[in-house]
Amino acid sequence: MARYIGPKSKIARKFREPIYGPDKYLERKNYAPGMHGVNKRRKKTSEYGLQLEEKQKAKYTYGILERQFRNIFDKASRKGGVTGIILLQLIESRLDNIVYRLGIAPSRAAARQLVGHRHIEVNGQIVNIPSYQLKPGDIVSVRERSKSLEVITNSVAGRTNQLSWLEWDSNLLSGKFMNYPERDEIPENIKEQLIVELYSK
Repeated sequence: MARYIGPKSKIARKFREPIYGPDKYLERKNYAPGMHGVNKRRKKTSEYGLQLEEKQKAKYTYGILERQFRNIFDKASRKGGVTGIILLQLIESRLDNIVYRLGIAPSRAAARQLVGHRHIEVNGQIVNIPSYQLKPGDIVSVRERSKSLEVITNSVAGRTNQLSWLEWDSNLLSGKFMNYPERDEIPENIKEQLIVELYSK
């Protein structure tokens, strides 16, 4: 199961955004990494460079590698509507992201691990594929024997996510994927149009 396992603060500093969550190191050094630090002169980024940076930011944010990301884009471009928004909707409807959005896991990486270790069910059936695409109406729940796991109980106890397109039942530790989110309901700071322009070249 391929994933990025390198230094997270370095990536956050590269994009100057806390894409992996609150980062004290980023707050202290809010400039790109490198031996010359804040004094390094940087050339003006080209149009292609901006587009590539936005795609990389989206990939790191959601923990998706290039081939998967390209496949999702191809699927989005075949659907009717605004390709950029559909791209984000398809990424948001991945099982690992929904587990994170529901508050079952403290991060997308942790959600991916919970799914891979067979702790999560979809409509009563165990699903261990993090990239599994959910459809509106699907029920995501914690497997009965996994409800006492410390990582899950701690995450649910500190749950603050309240999204209109997800319905949460704290007694059953389950959530319902109500519908694909509108663009303004997705909190990530991603300029999806730049990604569309990059792949359309």
